[in-house]
Amino acid sequence: MYVVEAVCKENGSRGEPFMVGLYPTVLEALGDKQKEVRSAGKSAVKAFKKLTSKRKGCCAAVMPMLLEAMGSSKWQTKEAALSQLAAFSESSPAQVSHALPELVPIICDLMYDTKEDVAKAAKDAMEKAMNTTGNKDLEPLLPELFEALKEPTKVPETIHVLASTTFVQTVTRGALALVSPLLLRGYNERKATIKRQCSVITSNMSKLVEEPEEAAPFLPHLMPAVEKASQEVADPEARGVCEKAFEQLKRIDEAAKAAKPRATDPVSIKGFLTEKFGAFDDTVATYVSVCCAALVQSKEWDPAVWEKHTEPYMKLVMDSQPVKDYAKPFAEKMEEEAAVPEEEEDEDAAELLCDCKFTLAYGSKILLHNTNLKLRRGLKYGLLGGNDSGKTTLMRAIANEQVEGFPDSTQVKCVFVEADILGELSHLSCVDYILEYPGIKEIGATRESVMGRLSDVGFIEGEGVACMLNMVGTLSGGWRMKLALARAMLQNADVLLMDEPTNHLDVLNVKWVTDYLCGLANVTCVMVSHDTKFLDTVCSNILRIQDLKLKAHKGNLSSYVEKYPDAMSFFSFKATKSKMSFPQPGFLEGVKSKGKPLMKMANCEFTYPGNQKPTIINITCMVSLASRVACVGQNGAGKSTMIKILTGELVPQVGEVWNHPNARIAYVAQHAFHHIENHLTKTPNEYIQWRYQYGDDREGLAKDSMIVTEEEKKLKQQPFLVDVTDSDGNVVRIKKQIEELYGGRRSVKKGYEYECKFLNTGPEGNQYVPGDKLIKLGWEKDMKLVDEKIAARDRMASRPLTKANVEQHLADVGLEAEYATHTRISALSGGQKVKVVLAAAMWNQPHIVILDEPTNYLDRDALGALAGAIEEFEGGVVMITHNDEFCRQLCPERWVLERGPDNIGRMSTEGDAEWMTNILKGDVNFKDAATEDRVDAMGNVIKGKQRKKKLSKREAKKKQKEREAKIAAGLEVTSSDEDM
Repeated sequence: MYVVEAVCKENGSRGEPFMVGLYPTVLEALGDKQKEVRSAGKSAVKAFKKLTSKRKGCCAAVMPMLLEAMGSSKWQTKEAALSQLAAFSESSPAQVSHALPELVPIICDLMYDTKEDVAKAAKDAMEKAMNTTGNKDLEPLLPELFEALKEPTKVPETIHVLASTTFVQTVTRGALALVSPLLLRGYNERKATIKRQCSVITSNMSKLVEEPEEAAPFLPHLMPAVEKASQEVADPEARGVCEKAFEQLKRIDEAAKAAKPRATDPVSIKGFLTEKFGAFDDTVATYVSVCCAALVQSKEWDPAVWEKHTEPYMKLVMDSQPVKDYAKPFAEKMEEEAAVPEEEEDEDAAELLCDCKFTLAYGSKILLHNTNLKLRRGLKYGLLGGNDSGKTTLMRAIANEQVEGFPDSTQVKCVFVEADILGELSHLSCVDYILEYPGIKEIGATRESVMGRLSDVGFIEGEGVACMLNMVGTLSGGWRMKLALARAMLQNADVLLMDEPTNHLDVLNVKWVTDYLCGLANVTCVMVSHDTKFLDTVCSNILRIQDLKLKAHKGNLSSYVEKYPDAMSFFSFKATKSKMSFPQPGFLEGVKSKGKPLMKMANCEFTYPGNQKPTIINITCMVSLASRVACVGQNGAGKSTMIKILTGELVPQVGEVWNHPNARIAYVAQHAFHHIENHLTKTPNEYIQWRYQYGDDREGLAKDSMIVTEEEKKLKQQPFLVDVTDSDGNVVRIKKQIEELYGGRRSVKKGYEYECKFLNTGPEGNQYVPGDKLIKLGWEKDMKLVDEKIAARDRMASRPLTKANVEQHLADVGLEAEYATHTRISALSGGQKVKVVLAAAMWNQPHIVILDEPTNYLDRDALGALAGAIEEFEGGVVMITHNDEFCRQLCPERWVLERGPDNIGRMSTEGDAEWMTNILKGDVNFKDAATEDRVDAMGNVIKGKQRKKKLSKREAKKKQKEREAKIAAGLEVTSSDEDM
């Protein structure tokens, strides 16, 4: 031991190759029976630790010995090995990370060692070793991972957190070594949800494995567990997720087996060394090759680093030649051997605008990972990809300067071309509309320059459909695209980013856009389109999103499809990409015509507290089941105020507001996220179940119109005459005061009677009181609450609040089961959260839907799906929107709010009079909930009761004779015989 200590101190790094072989003996000496040997062993270990902390290669050479020492029967040896590992975690993290697959199972066992010193050292070593992965996605979760490895009961919660994590970094064997034990434990859990989440994690992480060899050590254990889950999980949806994860692992396994071996292992490197320098001491050659292999593992290609970490050993075999003379060519050769072969790219002489490598995510979904993007001036790129692959997200990210490594707007100006017209600016002329655009204001464009650019794209100053002085709201789709192109070119765009530029264009306008783009010699275009002819004519290059990478191809669409025929699938069934459907409104008693008003306001005026002038005045409108209304106007005109009055959230100072007592209203406000901000740890499915668990909406609007006034309180305290039966059985009239409405309601000829509990009387004294009398006594608002609760109970009977029903409901509004039932709200993107809010509002099958600025938070695909849902919806729709194209497509009726010279909002109505006249005549064709089949919480189908058909006089007479004949014959008369 003393000799080892002396050699380490005196010879330094030159003695490493020879001392490493003695390290197991030194570690074993720590547990020797003789105190003197143990003491000498401690000194030797201390000297060795100090020596080996200077070079990365030593860790790789010693690691097999540490693994062996951790299995020793002597606790001192195990403790020392763990201590050395903790030291290596700080000095050589890449090497420790590479060894984690072998280390983690052993250290996990040692954390439960009966010797407290060993258990403590194991926990310390594990904490430090976990920090060596370099994976930024896992770093915030390391405390939870450590606790889960230590305490198996915490595995389910940790798996839940991991399943909600967005992984964007390349996944290496070190990261897999930490997560794999948890996944194996998770697959052994009994709950299908845990197995499903394990499969989500497996799928997400395996997609980011760039080198299949990194995952190879885990596949023999992980694949059988995933395959078993894919065969045994009862839930079909969860089983499908497991199957996808298994297919992903199979692809990695096949790639790992097919991968060509690279000459970067110690044996191959040793061959290079002997070839270069001839045969030399085998101990030194072996040690140097291990050091070089460690540098390759950590992807360290700087010749100076190679020189530093191999110089002490190479000096032993090199006479006068400087080490740096060999370090540079050797490092370059190793980098070449380790490199993953890439597809060759056709060079182009055009100016290179960008050459960047980046990762892109949307919400918790990875879209592109460590991919390269090259754009050259003047080229036209068609961007292809499957549904939801991230095409539009990528273009928006480029335009918003959110792509890492992409030149900023001072170097390369990128403009996202949109043809939508903002509603509050739709009254402006084409020239003024462009001048009001923020991007145009930034560059200080003049009126003359705007008019000049508009002339370039075909606008004229004289009269005609293309007059640049006409209002932009009057432009057709083709001219709107030309307007958008002119606006983009005014910003001196180097790159035009275009999403479906030919949508809604006729043949002539498609031809014009095609010719115009082809004529832009110095402007690069990146475009997404489902028009194959357009892409074939315009594009010089194709970019395809595939396997989280951007694959480049030189040539137009035809040449690309010839090489990759599967690409034609991108141009099929576009309409099925995104779909929404709303639940049809429930049965509404007494409403037989779609034109019958369900909401009305007449001559309403409202002034906010503290304001001197009203916000709106003389507002009169109505909403029915037939309504398709767009509420438009400038910001501040009072649109939202009017809607809040209509729904009862605000009470007007002047005028009347009336809502049908049984009508259900879904109101999705402009800032609707406050509903879910307190429920971020719930899944969307859990949130909706919580919100409606008692039948009524627990997060319904707090309406000012439902607040009891002082006048109503006084009325409610007034006693009135009630008929009661005294102890002798006589009916007498006495005065009583109602304490509360008890919740019961029954139909009478002219309306409803409500069950009332009287003051100082038990429930046995309850009586039913007519609704009109209760209104006079100030109980109208309480009656509405009873009506709502009864309607809610009916809905619960017809549509049970089960997990399966809610999951299907969320799927109907475009949120797939992965995000609806298995992802917490906190992990959803903004657009997905909006779908949750929309689905929650629609659960109670409303008769009227009110949307405040729906285009603010839904992308183009979701907006198209929303439009389809609105067209199929049988109830009324009112929307506040600035998207002129969207509202004109869906809403024949428009409420236009404008501020007058006195700064007060007033409303005028526009629309297709013929359409409104015809639609108001339509009959209501909703099914009564009681007549529909339904599924209960246990999955049983309950057949609806069909209403009895009223017999004609002739049929009733015949039925009566049959009944009398049965009675005369002494036969039993059934209930069906009683029905007349």
